[in-house]
Amino acid sequence: MPLSFTQANNLFKENKLNELCSDPEGLRFLKLRSLNRPEYLARLFDFADIEQPNVGARALFEAAFSANIPQQTVEECARAIFSEERTVRRAAEPDLVNQLYRVQEFNWGGLHQNSLEKTIVDNYIKKITQYEGLCAAIENELLTSLRGYVICSWYNHWTSIIIEDLFKDHPNVLPAVGLVKMIDFFVKDVPFDLKVTYLPEGYVADCRKAALKAAKARDDVKGAGDMRPETTLLKQAARKHNLPIDKDLPAAALLQDLWAKVADHPSQECMDLISGLKVYRDSLIADMENDPSDILEWLYVNQGDRRFDASYRLFVILADQRNYFDSWKLKRAKALMESRICAHLDNCGDTPGRQVEFIWPGDGKTYKTTADLLVIRQA
Repeated sequence: MPLSFTQANNLFKENKLNELCSDPEGLRFLKLRSLNRPEYLARLFDFADIEQPNVGARALFEAAFSANIPQQTVEECARAIFSEERTVRRAAEPDLVNQLYRVQEFNWGGLHQNSLEKTIVDNYIKKITQYEGLCAAIENELLTSLRGYVICSWYNHWTSIIIEDLFKDHPNVLPAVGLVKMIDFFVKDVPFDLKVTYLPEGYVADCRKAALKAAKARDDVKGAGDMRPETTLLKQAARKHNLPIDKDLPAAALLQDLWAKVADHPSQECMDLISGLKVYRDSLIADMENDPSDILEWLYVNQGDRRFDASYRLFVILADQRNYFDSWKLKRAKALMESRICAHLDNCGDTPGRQVEFIWPGDGKTYKTTADLLVIRQA
């Protein structure tokens, strides 16, 4: 018996994309959901040459599903809408990319979207008791931090749109035009949520920790020493060569700061250390390209509590192997991105992605999903 709208909707809410994707009506539901805005659904009824029912906006999605509009018609409508909207964005894209290259620094200023209000309340509103002191702190600290936050947010927003459009331009991809939760596009009927990120520092640390444990188990003293945390090794080199170590920097910023200082020191020891750290990171990138299973599982397990789901995801990991801390710049390298994305989609096969099974620490449950990985690197 075909899936009803209620059944399909419940499966979607319960994160059961596997069941939806394996059922023709479930897949039709997902594609219709990608048009789930009143103006798009109205366009779909016109496209299908069906009179639009006189129902409210919320009921229009169910009405479209119940009208049994064929998947092909849904796809044609989605492509037509995307093509019109893409034409407008494409005309503005060259100048947009040019503007993005004006960003010379990617520094959030200690502020992030999830903690912006909390940071202001904790460090300014509740901490400062003098009005003049508050005004000085706003002028000297907060405005600078807010500027960095806004620039980083602006950069991420527009580069994300450009990258997503590059995927949607490909003939193997069906765009989701309605800003649907958990679905940015379909690749050969597989719905993916696009996630663009960098080589995760937590993943590097976990891999080094595992390598350190393995080296100790086989009594490999040198190997164990080489696999200590990156920050530990960099601090050791900094102390030996009288390089300053900032104690007020958060962990990620301290790592980048120490890396730059040690890399600039002319001693052979410092050059060898930086070379060794880079070679190890390069090896992780090569391993991901050969077999993405470990990194895919890690990315699901280590997602934040507030945004947890088991959606089908297509991860793009950007890696500037000349300087890993400059990987953010690759998001605006449109020609590089387009070349690698097209090559990946050209060779994705009939069933893109791979099965991923992971245990979510938040609830201890086992989840099964589908994910894909594209590494875009600059050597």
